[in-house]
Amino acid sequence: MVILPRAAARVRAGIGAGWSPGVVVVDGTGLSMDNAPRPPIPDPAHPVMYREKTVAVVVPAYNEVGQVARLVIDPMPEIVDKIIIVNDCSKDATSEEVRGSAGYQQGRVQLIEHEVNQGVGGAIATGYKWARDNGYDIAVVMAGDGQMNPADLPAILDPVAEGRTDYTKGNRLVTGDAYRKIPRIRFFGNSMLSLLTKIASGYWRVADSQTGYTAINSNALNRIDWDAMYKRYGQPNDLLVKLNVAGMRVMDVPIEPVYDVGEQSGIKVRKVVFSIGSLLIRLFFWRLKEKYVIRNFHPLIFFYLFGFFGIGLSLLMFIRLILLWIGLGHVPEVTFLSWLFSFSIGFNSLGFAMWFDYEENKHLNPPLEHRDIVRQKVLP
Repeated sequence: MVILPRAAARVRAGIGAGWSPGVVVVDGTGLSMDNAPRPPIPDPAHPVMYREKTVAVVVPAYNEVGQVARLVIDPMPEIVDKIIIVNDCSKDATSEEVRGSAGYQQGRVQLIEHEVNQGVGGAIATGYKWARDNGYDIAVVMAGDGQMNPADLPAILDPVAEGRTDYTKGNRLVTGDAYRKIPRIRFFGNSMLSLLTKIASGYWRVADSQTGYTAINSNALNRIDWDAMYKRYGQPNDLLVKLNVAGMRVMDVPIEPVYDVGEQSGIKVRKVVFSIGSLLIRLFFWRLKEKYVIRNFHPLIFFYLFGFFGIGLSLLMFIRLILLWIGLGHVPEVTFLSWLFSFSIGFNSLGFAMWFDYEENKHLNPPLEHRDIVRQKVLP
């Protein structure tokens, strides 16, 4: 394969601006970048369309040989116009498997190669930019390891296609099978990160924050700076915060948890929880600054300030209380009342701040879309 310079790659692939070096697009005009003949891509004037919307599915892939064609490309519903496979510098034969698939031979698959591994978030951002620059109405993300059931795709698409929301995300935690199917440590880690994501993002009705099964409309695609997106496993959390600041509507959709289909994960849950937790703290303060100070001032910022000040002061008072109890054998009444007062002020101020935040964002976060989960067995 010939690696073209950045400008030449844009011309050969027929893509717009905003692309980074180290991204190779394989597809486009009937010829791949190694000049091998390819069948022409479907006529863009006659797309398949779903509810009068063109749909592209972004598939971040890293070492997914044996999975990506069998569990993603081949069973992809016909309602999808384009499958964008972003090979994130895989060490196996993922690209060769994609090129050998029937979808690639028919021109339905777009293969994008990263020269340097950018992480799952970077791969998703690359696919999103391709869908945006090529004018697709909706971009869906599905993992390359087959853990996202294609049968759930219409449920993910419907709220976006009907204009009821700008972004949908799957929610595996509300199904009766979640606790049984999801590994325990992942279930509890996901639940903890979901709680923190509610606070950080302002979307108080979202759960299962780490799911990657999502759909986004063209309006939101054009409002987000994908080059500034977090590139690792915290990408869904980062995106939710940025969608909130941009005023985008987000809705959860129940989906089936899919495990034990041959997927391999390099995620170390304990490490990820702490790294994403620290990311969420930074994103929380960034959202408060951007949304409630710079863009549109809201008095809830004072409640958050009083809350953090009160909780911080109460921690200092509590340490003093413990030291006095150790040294004197008892706690002076004034010290105890001071600690109790500062803690009460801080706790109540934070409670009011979160309530105001919930009310301010309620219109951006419609209730969970209840439905019967389609339980389709994924072949091993």
